[in-house]
Amino acid sequence: MCRRIVTLILMLAVLAPFAHGAKTLREVTRVKGQGASVIQGLGLVVGLNGTGDKGTELAMARPLAAALTKLGNPVSIDDIASSKSAALVLVTCEIPREGAKVDDRLKVTISVLNSAKSLEGGTLLLAPMTPFPNAPVYAFASGNLSLADADFPTVATIAKGGQMVRDVNTMLSISTSFDLIIDANFAGWDANGVIASEINQQYLLSGTKLGESLAKPIDPRTIRITVPKAERSNPASFFGDIMQTDISSAIRKLPAKVICDTRLGIIVITGDVQVSSAIITHKDLRITTILPPPLPGEVISGIQENDFAKIETPRSTTGDSAQLDDLVAAFDQLDIPPVEQIHILEMLHKAGKLHARLIIDGQE
Repeated sequence: MCRRIVTLILMLAVLAPFAHGAKTLREVTRVKGQGASVIQGLGLVVGLNGTGDKGTELAMARPLAAALTKLGNPVSIDDIASSKSAALVLVTCEIPREGAKVDDRLKVTISVLNSAKSLEGGTLLLAPMTPFPNAPVYAFASGNLSLADADFPTVATIAKGGQMVRDVNTMLSISTSFDLIIDANFAGWDANGVIASEINQQYLLSGTKLGESLAKPIDPRTIRITVPKAERSNPASFFGDIMQTDISSAIRKLPAKVICDTRLGIIVITGDVQVSSAIITHKDLRITTILPPPLPGEVISGIQENDFAKIETPRSTTGDSAQLDDLVAAFDQLDIPPVEQIHILEMLHKAGKLHARLIIDGQE
C-alpha cells in the first residue's frame, strides 16, 4: 500500500484571539463548604435475559419475593429459586455542588452486588436513596438501564433516573466574607493572583466603588472575598456580579496539561499545548509537523507539493511548533482511534516534543 504523507502546515490564524472562549469565575470555582454529595440505596433490576443473580442467593431472593408480594403476586423464596432474570444492585446518585430541588432529575449509576453477569436490557424497580442509613429519603430511582461500557456490563446508568423528593441546598449564607475554591485543574499562584486582580478590577470599574479592594489570594486554590459594607444588604446580587467576572486572561497563565483516559478514549487539552517539529509514522500514514509553507516555487527537502496531502491548521505563536489541538484534529480526520492517539502523544512526550504535563489514567 502506498504510504500517505500528511503534513500539518502552520498558517497565520486571523481568528487566533478568539480561539479561547471567554470563561467566567462561576465555571471554575465553588464557595468553600459547597460541594457535591452522594445518595445511594439498594435496588432490584429485573428483565435480565438469564444474566442476573442466581435465584438461590438469598440476598436477592428475599427482596424480590417481598417486591412481588407488594405488587400483588405473593411468592415464596422457593418459587424463584431457578430465576436468573433479576439482580440486587447498588444505586448511586451524585447531587451537584449547586444543590438540587424537588422534582429535579439526575443521573444514577447501577452496580451489581452479587453474581449477575450483565445488566444489559434490565429495568430498575423503584428504589429509595438516602445520604446515610436510616436517613430520610432524598430521591427515588427507576427506569431502563443503559450500559456505560460494553466491556463492563455489570455497571449501568439511567440518564435521568433519579427524581429528587427533598431540596438539597449547598449554598452557604454570605455575610461579611466568603472563600472561593478554584477547581484543581485551574489552581496555581500565578493564575490565582490574576483571578483576584480581575475580580478587583471589575468591581472597581463597575460604579462609584473606587478604592475598595475585595479579593485576596490565600493559597494556590483559595481566594477570600470581602463583601463591601454597601453590598451587605443585598449579598446575593453582589455574589452574582462577582461570579460573572471574566477570567480568560488568568486561564491563559495556567501550565499546559494533556489529560487522557485510555478506557473511555478521551483526550482533554488545557492551555495552549505546543508540539515541536516531529515526524509521526502510524501504519500507512506519515504525519509531519513543519514550519510555515514555502514561498511559491520553493521546494521542501526535495518533496514536490503533489507528493503529499496538506491539512491546513492555525499557526502557533512560537514559530517552530504546532498546536496540539490541531494535531488531534488531524488524527480525527485520519480516523486514528483515540487509544492509538494517546499512545502517539505518550511517545511525543517521551521524546520531549510535547510541551505539557501528560496525565494518562490519572498518572503522570
